[in-house]
Amino acid sequence: MNFNFLKYRKVFYIFSAVLILGSIISLIIFGLKPGIDFTGGSILEMDFKADKPSNQEIEGKLSELNLGEIILQSTGDRGVIIRMKEINEETHQEILRRFEGAEERYFEIVGPTVGRELEQKTKIAIILALIAIVCYIALAFRKISRPVASWQYGFATLFALFHDLLIPLGVFAYLGKFYNAEITIPIIAALLTVLGYSVHDTIVIFDRIRENLLKKFSSSFEETVNWSLNQTLSRSINTVLTVLFVLFALFFFGGETLKYFSLTLIIGIISGAYSSIFIASPILVSWLKWREKR
Repeated sequence: MNFNFLKYRKVFYIFSAVLILGSIISLIIFGLKPGIDFTGGSILEMDFKADKPSNQEIEGKLSELNLGEIILQSTGDRGVIIRMKEINEETHQEILRRFEGAEERYFEIVGPTVGRELEQKTKIAIILALIAIVCYIALAFRKISRPVASWQYGFATLFALFHDLLIPLGVFAYLGKFYNAEITIPIIAALLTVLGYSVHDTIVIFDRIRENLLKKFSSSFEETVNWSLNQTLSRSINTVLTVLFVLFALFFFGGETLKYFSLTLIIGIISGAYSSIFIASPILVSWLKWREKR
C-alpha cells in the first residue's frame, strides 16, 4: 500500500514554515554566540580531584584577575571548562595556582585575527558548497528537462538545504542565550556534514524520480514522484535510524566536548531526512502545478 505524500504537501509546508519562522525569530532575538574560535580568547579545562567548587566559588577566585566575561561549562562530575579573554602565560599559571589540586586537561589561546579569518573562510566554504551542489544537480539531471527543468531540481534542493541549515542555527541561538552554547569550528563542521547528508538523501529520491520518468512509469508527474517517494522511503528511514543510534550514543556518552557537535548532527539529520521526503520532491510538483495554472 502506497502512502500519498503529495496529498498532504500543504501540511508539510506549513509545518516547515513554522519551524523556519521560529528559527529566524530565534536568530533575530537571541543571535548566535560565537565561540573562541571566532572571537579570540582562551579556553582552559580542569578536573578537580576532590569535590568540584560551585560556579560562584570559581568566579569568586577569578574575579581579581581581570579575565573579562567568564563562561563556565561543567564536564562530568568534577570537570569544568573556563572560557575567557586572551590571557598570557603568567595569568594562566596564576589561575592554576588558585585551584591547587586541580588537574589541567587542556589549554588553548586563539587570537582575534585568526578568529576573523576563520569566520570569513567559514562563510565562503558554506556559500561555495551550496553553489557547487546546485550546479551538480542541474548537470546530473540535464537529461530530464520535462515536465520540470533540471535547474528546478537544483533549486528545490537548495531550498531544502536552507531549511536544514536554519533549524539547527535557530536551536543554537536559543541554546546560546540560555545555556551558553557557542558556535565553534566543530559545530560548523557538523553543519557542513548535515548539508552533505541532506543532499545525498535528496539526490537518491531525485534519481529514482529520474529513472521512473525515463521508464515512463506514469503519464502523471505527480504519480511518478509519489511512487518514487514510496520506493525510497524504507531506505531513507533505515539510513537515518542507523546514523541516529550512533549520534545519540555520542551525545549521551561522548563527553561535554562532543555534546553540541552530536546535537547539531542529530537535529540536522532529522531535519534533512524530513526535507528530502516531505519538502524537496513535493516542491517540484507544486512548481509544475503553479506553472500549469498560469
